[in-house]
Amino acid sequence: MSSPCGQLSRSALPTWQHGGVTAATHSTLFPQVPGSSQFVAPPRDADAVLDGLDPEQREVATALHGPVCVLAGAGTGKTRAITHRIAYGVRAGILQPASVLAVTFTNRAAGEMRGRLRQLGAGGVQARTFHSAALRQLQYFWPKAVGGPMPQLVERKIQLVAEAAARCRIRLDRNELRDVTGEIEWSKVTQTVPADYPAAVVKAHREAPRDPAEISQIYATYELLKQDRGVIDFEDVLLLTVGILQDHYPVAEQVRRQYQHFVVDEYQDVSPLQQRLLELWLGDRDNLCVVGDASQTIYSFTGATPDHLLNFRNRHPQATVVKLVRDYRSTPQVVHLANGLLGQARGRAAEHRLELVSQRDPGPEPVYAEYTDEPAEAEGTARRIRDLIDAGVPAGEIAVLFRTNAQSEIYEQALADADVPYLLRGAERFFERAEVREAGAKLRGAARFGANDTLLDGAVDLPSQVRAVLSDMNWTPQPPAGSGAVRDRWESLAALVRLAEDYARAKREATLADLVAELDERAAAQHAPTVEGVTLASLHSAKGLEWDAVFLVGLTEGMMPITYARTDEQVEEERRLLYVGVTRARRHLSLSWSLSRSPGGRANRRPSRFLNGLRPGSGTGAARTAGAGGGGGVERGSGGGSDSGRKRGRRGPARCRVCGRTLTDAGEMKLMRCEDCPSDMDEALYERLRDWRADQARQLGQPAFCVFTDKTLMAIAEAAPATEGELVAIAGVGVRKLDRFGADVLAICAGQEGGVGDGED
Repeated sequence: MSSPCGQLSRSALPTWQHGGVTAATHSTLFPQVPGSSQFVAPPRDADAVLDGLDPEQREVATALHGPVCVLAGAGTGKTRAITHRIAYGVRAGILQPASVLAVTFTNRAAGEMRGRLRQLGAGGVQARTFHSAALRQLQYFWPKAVGGPMPQLVERKIQLVAEAAARCRIRLDRNELRDVTGEIEWSKVTQTVPADYPAAVVKAHREAPRDPAEISQIYATYELLKQDRGVIDFEDVLLLTVGILQDHYPVAEQVRRQYQHFVVDEYQDVSPLQQRLLELWLGDRDNLCVVGDASQTIYSFTGATPDHLLNFRNRHPQATVVKLVRDYRSTPQVVHLANGLLGQARGRAAEHRLELVSQRDPGPEPVYAEYTDEPAEAEGTARRIRDLIDAGVPAGEIAVLFRTNAQSEIYEQALADADVPYLLRGAERFFERAEVREAGAKLRGAARFGANDTLLDGAVDLPSQVRAVLSDMNWTPQPPAGSGAVRDRWESLAALVRLAEDYARAKREATLADLVAELDERAAAQHAPTVEGVTLASLHSAKGLEWDAVFLVGLTEGMMPITYARTDEQVEEERRLLYVGVTRARRHLSLSWSLSRSPGGRANRRPSRFLNGLRPGSGTGAARTAGAGGGGGVERGSGGGSDSGRKRGRRGPARCRVCGRTLTDAGEMKLMRCEDCPSDMDEALYERLRDWRADQARQLGQPAFCVFTDKTLMAIAEAAPATEGELVAIAGVGVRKLDRFGADVLAICAGQEGGVGDGED
């Protein structure tokens, strides 16, 4: 069974030297410009839109032709740059408003972009999410391309998944149902059909919430149910739009006549399906501007990948690349910590990291706080927040950010005890969660009728009684594998167990009825309505937001990185998640951890490895002061040759050297051949290179892929380069790695065993 739809410029002065940037050309942060928030009647002078932009933002605004890639660090004014770019093009008469489509990922971001464009005199520009843009096109073209009325969007996908599971005779509880639904969504945005799901999970190092074969079966049945009922889901909107544009040339041409110029925000979060839709919108044109930051890729579990951003120059060799590194959000102290955090990163995204340069006045140093236990950490955090509020920082400008939603309860309680108003973002309050309400009802019943309940036989104390009651909800002391709703549910119930243990320790004679009364009292205290308060949020839900003061809490091994982050790439995504948290802070930043879970417990926890070399007393660390991403500036695509054979010349589309087909896959472009075309690789050379790489990785204390990836080694073994120019021309090598490893690699290719050096800096 398969899815019914799844098949379907102006010149500018130099602005950087040696990785640095020039001083900002304005004295205030983002001053008002004609046509900005005080816009009255749009002056036709296009240059007025450029006033107040820094040199790199101005480069973005004036680069209106051909492909443009904007690498924009946190707080560097990317939305300002791209909205002024569109407005400048409209005012200069280069862009027609109706011919521009700007796409982003949330309705909030799209609405903000539309508002700014209206203020800048470019109100006719379409700014939408991928889904809303695709839905409009699907509704318009369905009668012509398919015929008849367009299928209805299914209102509650999860109900249909539940029915599919029942038809497959697979029982799912509410949280498993949410996780399986998430797996189906991931499969569709990565263009994985039901039959291929088990293999795709293995390839992506993804932790499936159920047996992959079962999920594959449910997925296939779900697709058939939709087909039988004539409904489509959210992901089908993209799939069907892709199908129509691929199969109906007149429709594709009409869309391309309408939209001549595309801007994509948050490009590091594009899924393979969204990238395919973008390619179909573009056709053979290249009027595309993408904006993103690989260091803020934190949603890979939804199918997002930074590969499209990182491979942009490979697909568009003529592209202009502009790097925005002037951070207007955070103080130099916060920016220094953010740079240090990424300076220890590894992997491909880390090679493209940006070194931020704060444009703000100095502020206080980040605070590192170690506590004996979690309650002490929560109380200490609440106390410091109370002090900030008393000093004049508005409660609404303060945030407490944690790794999992289950961590919120202890901070909800601590802030309530300190009489600090708060609001929870991106999740229900702890006592409003379905599993917590269900557990409360079961505990209440056990407290009332426990003497007659065999479930409590053998439960000699309060914590064991609570564990026994929760075992009736399938709770176990050991957490389930992976993340998702099932893990969130377990964490919530585990928090109740810990609360019972702490309560029993404080009140040794406490009964189950006493605990239930305590839970009811806490729930009532935390239900008080708040108009403005301190934000409690997970790190994922904090993306795109900022506050004057940010408290990053619970930064221990097992929580940051989370315990189920096992592969190198999963750990690096956890580092990027912490980086996103750090860069939410404008002025005040606190990072804290506790040595034990509860008072009197064993102090066996360790601070997060990500803080090594950053927090006082943790050694020097391995932070690099400049990465491959380097400072701000502009790189222009050109058709010229190389410089002394070391810089890559601009190339046309990459083509397979065996069959001549145009290559688009990053791995195939490294090999310069299709994956299934015959290889002429020197196997012996490949093995020698692998042995050398393993030795280098051991010496450097890095994963092997940080030296060279398997694909790059294969490409080297196939090309057997004899000169620096031939080696640097291989994708994945580059000037930096040529300088570091080139002599060894060329020696091995020439037949000299072991290379010529040890590869150390």
